[in-house]
Amino acid sequence: MTTISTLGANAVETVAHEKDVRTRRPFKWTQIPLHLILAVGAVGMALPFAWMVFSSFKPLGEIFLQPPKLLPIQWAPENYTNALAGANFGRAFFNSIYISLTVVVVSLFTCAMAAYGFARIRFPGNNLLFTIFLATLMVPGQLTVIPLYIIMSKIGWVDTHLALIVPPALFSAFGVFLLRQYVRGIPIELEEAAAIDGAGRIRSFFTIILPLLRTPMVALGIFTFLAQWNNFFYALIFLNTEDNFTIPLLVNQFKGQYSSDWTGLMAAATLAAAPLLIVFIIAQRQIVEGIALSGSKT
Repeated sequence: MTTISTLGANAVETVAHEKDVRTRRPFKWTQIPLHLILAVGAVGMALPFAWMVFSSFKPLGEIFLQPPKLLPIQWAPENYTNALAGANFGRAFFNSIYISLTVVVVSLFTCAMAAYGFARIRFPGNNLLFTIFLATLMVPGQLTVIPLYIIMSKIGWVDTHLALIVPPALFSAFGVFLLRQYVRGIPIELEEAAAIDGAGRIRSFFTIILPLLRTPMVALGIFTFLAQWNNFFYALIFLNTEDNFTIPLLVNQFKGQYSSDWTGLMAAATLAAAPLLIVFIIAQRQIVEGIALSGSKT
């Protein structure tokens, strides 16, 4: 069984490498205008982030200076010490990290199982059920928050982290759709060979399917982590106690009803974005590969 899964993994990696080699094209001078347009777009998208980071080092008067200046005239690193002293960042970071990681681990397992079921197990209404499952992607989260809040209230999960962990961990239509496309691309002959060796559905899932889903699961895990880390709406609805706050709620505290602590807000927002930037820098290759392979399988 190990030999079968190893051969399958090597075959998929070989095909991906050959495809990557085929997609490499020599540089053409006619592509320079396109690269310039992309560069301008990249600068436009990076400018708000750069403005936030540099504003976190500015005194209050320089943030609203006219005409605006990107770089600080007088650096004020004390904005960070003031922000850290005025809010419980350690507790909020811990809450966000363990909530995000728990959702990632559980949702990867449940999405992989559901994807395998939809892709390989034939039962009456398979396609209809999957279509209904996908249709839930079209429903905005704002429409489901009231019934979800009533359910959480009935079972006593309001103002607990379970309300932020269980629903997204057990139900992710996007994750199931993404992994199902990969499962359908895995040769059925691998499972048939395993069945001849006596492997059942469960053993085939753990020894053949899961190892071959490594690349899309890494990409899905990163997307899920980013979504949960930035989850402000549901945290605002379900959490009331300050000790339970996550990073987005903590940053929101710097914005008052009549006035805002703009220097603290910029520093807090920069601190909140730092882990996401680190995750992206470390895993950008997996993110790009996951998106590219997802498009080729769809």
